[in-house]
Amino acid sequence: MTSVNDNHLPQALVSNLQEVLLSRKSEEPSETAAGEEVQPSTSEPVSDSSKPIVLVTNGDGIESPGLTFLVEALVREGLYDVHVCAPQSDKSLSGHCVTLRETVAATSAEINGATAFEISGTPVDCVSLALSGALFSWSKPLLVISGINQGSSCGHDTKKNESQESDFKDAVTICLPLINAAIRDIEKGSFPKNCSLKIQIPTSPSANKGFKVTKQSTWRSTPSWLAVSANRHPSAGFMSNQQSLGIQLAQLSRDASAAGAARRINTQRRNVEIESIGAAGKSDTNKVKKYFRLEFSQKDQEDVDEELDIRALESGFVAVTPFSLSSDGASETQAAASDWISAFLQQDQ
Repeated sequence: MTSVNDNHLPQALVSNLQEVLLSRKSEEPSETAAGEEVQPSTSEPVSDSSKPIVLVTNGDGIESPGLTFLVEALVREGLYDVHVCAPQSDKSLSGHCVTLRETVAATSAEINGATAFEISGTPVDCVSLALSGALFSWSKPLLVISGINQGSSCGHDTKKNESQESDFKDAVTICLPLINAAIRDIEKGSFPKNCSLKIQIPTSPSANKGFKVTKQSTWRSTPSWLAVSANRHPSAGFMSNQQSLGIQLAQLSRDASAAGAARRINTQRRNVEIESIGAAGKSDTNKVKKYFRLEFSQKDQEDVDEELDIRALESGFVAVTPFSLSSDGASETQAAASDWISAFLQQDQ
C-alpha cells in the first residue's frame, strides 16, 4: 500500500512550534562563556524573497528517494524557495522524540536547487530547529511538507515495506497538484486556518481510483514484554504485505505539522529485543543477563467506518484527511478543510 503520509509529529510539538512562531528568536548575537560574541553564520544562500518559502522534512532521512523526488519536483516548478531540513539517517521510529542535553549537528547537503541541511537529531528536532530562526534566515515558511515517507503510518501503526522507485515518482505526481493548490490558496488567504492535510496513496499509485476525503482512524496497540530464551532471533513477522508512502502538509501561520492518521489491521506483532544486565563493576560471575521481546498486539476492529482513511486505501483511493492544529473550533476547521478539498477535486476534474 502506498500512502502519502509523513512521519507524524506529536501534538506537544505542534503547541511548541506555535509558540516558536509567536515568539521569534531575538536576533541579538549570543555570547560564549568567555564573553566572546558568536556571529550568525552567513553560509546559507540568500533566499529569493519574491518566492514563497517551502520547508520539506521527513522521517526516512535526507537521502530517501521520497524526499529527493519531491524536492526535485518542487524546484522544477520554479515557483518556490525550497528549503530542506531532514534527519541524516532513517528516524522513522523517532517521530515523537526530541534530543535533550546533547549537541545536534546541522550539515549542509547537496540537493540541486534547494537549500538543504541534514540533522543529527530526530524529525522533531529538524522542524523545531528550522522554525527557530537559528538555522535559516527565516522562521516562518509558507508551508511545511513532511514526506514522502515509506511505510504505513496509520495511528500508532508504523510499518515499512519495499517500494519501487517508480512508486515514489508516481506519488509525487499525484501530490504535486494538491500542494500547488494549497500554496496558491494560502497566499490568497482562502486556505482554512490552523489546518493540515495528510495524504495517503494506495498500492500501485498510478492505478489509484482518485482522491477521497477521509476521517482519521483510531487504531491502537497494546505493548507486552515477554521473557525469551537465549535464542534471540525469532521470526519477527511484523512487516505487512502492503506498503505506504507518506506526506503531510501544514500551513504555518500559527500552524506547525499534522497529526497521524490510523490503521485497521489483523493481529500482528512487532518485536524489539533488549538485554537486562547487572550493575557495572561486578565480576562476570555476578552478572545476570536476561532477554526480553516487546510485542504489540493489534486486534481486528469490527464495524469499521467506510469513511476512514484505511478503508479508502484498501479500496484503491488516495486518502486525504484534514486535521485541525488547534483545539478551538476543531470541527469547524475540519469542515472547512473538507470543503476546500472537495472544491479542489471539482477543479481537478
